[in-house]
Amino acid sequence: IGQFLDALASGKYDLDHTALIITQTGGGCRASNYIHLLRKALVKAGYPQVPVVSLNFSGLEKGSGFPMTLPFLRKLLAVVYYGDLLVALKAQTEPYEIEAGAAKALQEEWLGTICGWVREDRGYSGREMRAAMPKIAAEFAAIPVRRVPKVKVGVVGEIYVKYSPLGNNDLEAFLASQGCEVNLPGLMGFLQYCIYNPSETARLYGGSFWEKHVSDLALNYIEGMESVLIKALKDNGYHAPLPFKELIKLTDGIIGMGDKMGEGWLLTAEMIELVRAGYENIVCAQPFGCLPNHICGKGMINKIRELYPQANITPIDYDPSATRVNQENRIKLMLSVARERLAEPPAQAPEAPRRSAQEDGRSVPGRSLDRVGAVV
Repeated sequence: IGQFLDALASGKYDLDHTALIITQTGGGCRASNYIHLLRKALVKAGYPQVPVVSLNFSGLEKGSGFPMTLPFLRKLLAVVYYGDLLVALKAQTEPYEIEAGAAKALQEEWLGTICGWVREDRGYSGREMRAAMPKIAAEFAAIPVRRVPKVKVGVVGEIYVKYSPLGNNDLEAFLASQGCEVNLPGLMGFLQYCIYNPSETARLYGGSFWEKHVSDLALNYIEGMESVLIKALKDNGYHAPLPFKELIKLTDGIIGMGDKMGEGWLLTAEMIELVRAGYENIVCAQPFGCLPNHICGKGMINKIRELYPQANITPIDYDPSATRVNQENRIKLMLSVARERLAEPPAQAPEAPRRSAQEDGRSVPGRSLDRVGAVV
């Protein structure tokens, strides 16, 4: 709310032709209730003419003047994937680039190009994405780099403090200043999680055939875009995220799929995926009083360490009462352990504990935990 008011007071906008948009999940997250406080704050601050639009898929605000048409949704999904691709490419190129700033400059160049496509109502069809994404990845792969061993750090957590430099005290920039390669899981994973959950609710608690399978239809459509992104990254030598359908399987026997308030089971799955991919040093960022994050993030750390001994996870609370110095010192302690491990000579990695179908309480054909070990 403070960011909205600051923007309106900046003088950059014509307040008679400006609207605000805020998301509402409709779940247990307190953020769903901020819209009412925001409207009250606008009146009190002297901006009663500024409308507030709700972006939600739960029917919380009907007739808001923001129609979610099918073409608009297709464009929305496409640009989220473009964003995830640009973030992944820059993150995996920048720490190793020979010419400082090359990856950031290329990211900005492509961002401008994609924004131009959006204005021209193009660039979001399957054919256009299959042509554009490999080209983007190839241009990043052409940046001269010097691949030297670096500490690899994953960042997970509550969606705002995970992505917002304002919310996490410039966490990504701090990790870069410490010489780390940072893996920030994509936003599309969270959107897929939100699409998947309604059908899971119907399967767990009862519902019609349509309610149980409507998410599958949407996820199958998104899977086409997802496969293009993954292929573009892999073909150009970059680490690619797991397909969402594979990500779901990582929670088997660890956390229930009915645990879906806030980031829910996805938060646990993302930590496991990062550890298995070699980003075993993880910052779990959480805001004050975020119950889902404390349960599905901080609360699952011991279980993950039990299954993956190499996991080096530290939870960081981003509260008004927590100082930046204390937050960064805790991260530095985690990084000191990571650097010690990085300096160790390669050794035969131990087998990760395996759970039998009987221990899981169900049969999981063809699945077992991979061999664990640090990946440089």
